[in-house]
Amino acid sequence: MIKETFTLANGVDVPKIGLGTWLIEGNDAENAVKEAVKIGYRHIDTAQDYGNEGEVAAGIKASGVSRDEIFVTTKLAARYKDYAGAAEAIDESLEKMGLDHIDLMIIHSPQPWDHFGSSDRFFEGNREAWRALEDAHKAGKIRAIGLSNFAAQDIDNILSSCTVKPVVNQILAHVSNTPWDLIQYSQDKGLLVEAYSPVGHGELFKNEQIAEMAKQYGVSIPQLCIRYDLQLGLLPLPKTANPDHMKNNADVDFVIADKDMETLKNMAPIEDYGEASAFPVFQ
Repeated sequence: MIKETFTLANGVDVPKIGLGTWLIEGNDAENAVKEAVKIGYRHIDTAQDYGNEGEVAAGIKASGVSRDEIFVTTKLAARYKDYAGAAEAIDESLEKMGLDHIDLMIIHSPQPWDHFGSSDRFFEGNREAWRALEDAHKAGKIRAIGLSNFAAQDIDNILSSCTVKPVVNQILAHVSNTPWDLIQYSQDKGLLVEAYSPVGHGELFKNEQIAEMAKQYGVSIPQLCIRYDLQLGLLPLPKTANPDHMKNNADVDFVIADKDMETLKNMAPIEDYGEASAFPVFQ
């Protein structure tokens, strides 16, 4: 599956499974990326707010695989809601990673993290940040541009004035928390939906029903959860620094039966993400 691709609305191909790198820092990030590429991953997801762009890029270079074979995603930090700040930050990512281009760059959130969930949607600021991404795209610095954590009204705000349309919306989407309306809305607007935390930041390991179903299929809980997202047409981004887990996460060449998909689709939502609840997207 890691060798298969989705084709974005602008014609760019992106591998169907990516390696997430959130909370993986320093040498661990470099080694994780190097191991992932050795295993066969060709899609690596990072962000300015992860603080590991340089290490991710170092891991890619150390892998010995041609840069053109690897799809690199990073995210414009949520705090940039002006053109000048966003444009400078885009160039800083390129410099930090030592790359002449980024394959996909997305606005990390429609709201700065300290305003996440507030009534202020920062419409004007997002249009300005988007304009900076458009200019970088037109200059050949970025092959594709997109969004993350954007609700329908935030997507509409970008579409109302853009000259380059977004091609991705990266959101929290996993078994027991699948935002159907937002997924459909994003897809209707031509956006590929990427799913971060496909195993619910580890909380789905505690679900006995999921564990039993995974056992019936002879797969791990992460494999079942990753396959669930894939069968919905989503691009999962499982996060791990463990090479054995990377291999397991990529080995999802099986099919969940329709009746079992219905069961997974209708599971009760996670009410508490534990320690991760401190992060805005899990609140």
